[in-house]
Amino acid sequence: MKVDLLVQGGRVIDPSQSLNGLYDLAIREGRVVGLYEKQQAGEKQPLPYPIEANETINAEGCLITPGLIDLHAHVFPTQTFLGVEADRVGVEQGVTTVVDAGSTGIWAFDAFLEEAVRPSVTRILAFLNISGDGLCKGGGELGDMSRLTPREAAALIREQPLLRGIKARMSSSVVKQNGIRPLHIAKEAAREAGVPMMVHIGNAPPRLAEVLALLDRGDVVTHAFHGKAGGMFDEGGELIAEAQDALDRGVLLDIGHGESSFSFRTLRLAQAKGVAPHVISTDVHRRNLDGPVHSLTHTLTKFLANGYPLEAIVAACTCAPARILGMENEIGTLKPGASADVTILQLRKEPTLLTDCEKETIETSERLVAHQVITSGKVLTCK
Repeated sequence: MKVDLLVQGGRVIDPSQSLNGLYDLAIREGRVVGLYEKQQAGEKQPLPYPIEANETINAEGCLITPGLIDLHAHVFPTQTFLGVEADRVGVEQGVTTVVDAGSTGIWAFDAFLEEAVRPSVTRILAFLNISGDGLCKGGGELGDMSRLTPREAAALIREQPLLRGIKARMSSSVVKQNGIRPLHIAKEAAREAGVPMMVHIGNAPPRLAEVLALLDRGDVVTHAFHGKAGGMFDEGGELIAEAQDALDRGVLLDIGHGESSFSFRTLRLAQAKGVAPHVISTDVHRRNLDGPVHSLTHTLTKFLANGYPLEAIVAACTCAPARILGMENEIGTLKPGASADVTILQLRKEPTLLTDCEKETIETSERLVAHQVITSGKVLTCK
């Protein structure tokens, strides 16, 4: 069998197939051909038949995962105050797919395509802001109800395959005096378009209980593990009833680290109550790229340091976001026929300081580092 690329000797972790072991990965014409197990009971096993590769990567000592997906980023630098270049937080940091979370609404979407999507090697998808302005005029985009564009948003999402959902930022500084009303409108648009919502939570009003009550199975609550008052846990450290109800009906929790939306203390409360994030994302933007976020792999390291299993961490940035995006057979997996998006990671034994958004710092002895990515079969070295 002839292939374009063979990745040999690495430890493959692909939660979409419950795989964790030594495999060779074969790629042809930008697609996964197959995975071939290399070790059983400590013995090296031959490939099932000869493979002739145009290029071979020796990944011994590395972790091989489906291409990492960052479900919450801001990559519209030409039009928004927060945006960073997609490749800078994408392929250069081991991330093959970034999802822009509401930087653009319908009024700047053409510019988003031209100025952010088309120049990037990184695959860019997006949650469309329910406000026509998106973040292009700064914050507070839901403070003027006349700027919301539900019908137009639903229509555009049906036309544009890179749009995978609708974003609404439901915190007091964004909605101003409008309370929960923007979410009602955003939810109607999402239902009309047949896509999930991503809802930013923060300081009330509206209260978190009001927000959660409107969400359906498959909708995403981002910043779910922030350290602010009025979050998922009450003053006694108990999960609020509305959060349990939302989880029971299939609402999903996303980290969305950001500059003020992730707390080690909240994470520990969640661990004690058996509540785990479904997705680990960065909310990376201009103000947090140099800390506390840095990168998706740095964010993942924070979960390693807090005792989360490596397989669960990989799932939370591969197959889990891929399912939310409705692309589980295309990305977030190494199944035969899927897009050949691959991340090659190193788990380095290096003392590392990790800081949350409340300025709590912990030290860990190992960290995840992006070494290479393969995007649609093309090999790139991370910076």
